[in-house]
Amino acid sequence: MYISEYMTKDPLKINPDLTISQAREILDSKHFRHLPVVDDNGRLLGIITDRDIRSAYPSSLAPDEERKRTLEQTTITPVGSIMSRVLSTLSPDATLDDALLFFRKHIVGAIPITDKENKLVGIFSIRDMIKAYSNIFGLGEKGSQLIAVEDDLDKKNIMSLIVRVLESNNISFTRIMRTGSRIYIRAQSYNIKSIKAALESEGLNLIERKVDV
Repeated sequence: MYISEYMTKDPLKINPDLTISQAREILDSKHFRHLPVVDDNGRLLGIITDRDIRSAYPSSLAPDEERKRTLEQTTITPVGSIMSRVLSTLSPDATLDDALLFFRKHIVGAIPITDKENKLVGIFSIRDMIKAYSNIFGLGEKGSQLIAVEDDLDKKNIMSLIVRVLESNNISFTRIMRTGSRIYIRAQSYNIKSIKAALESEGLNLIERKVDV
């Protein structure tokens, strides 16, 4: 799946000449954590984050005079002087895997998405990533049940067997994923007992989920 399907397209962006205090007002009013900074042609220059903003404001422990002086400075200092310079971006045709590796490598909360001319076309955030993977794995779908089956190497064509059991019992399912020593089935049914019974009748070993009390 491509990040273009989940990114925020044509996101709100600001000019580097905007002041720190103005950027703070936008972040607070929109409940954003990042604001892309672009030039007059829409090319990406950097990102101003809530952390950058907080760092520009005085500590609550600072003397009154220092606090006053720092607060006055934020009304005239442009965000271009404190923004995080963007060196790495992704293109709209990057995959969710690309985005996940990007987050792990750069430890950021959002990824700027740019075209071949470095013009900003979107923002892909950690929240977007969660939404995307929730969709992939069917999390929250009506009647969704996640069932784990032991991946028995002695059983030939075990994936085909699982599909055949589900279909022959008219059990609706949307996903089957093989990982490690387990096979996960995303079934669409409120009758979990009948699903388990059908699978076990074919000698498949189900893995019960342990719940700590």
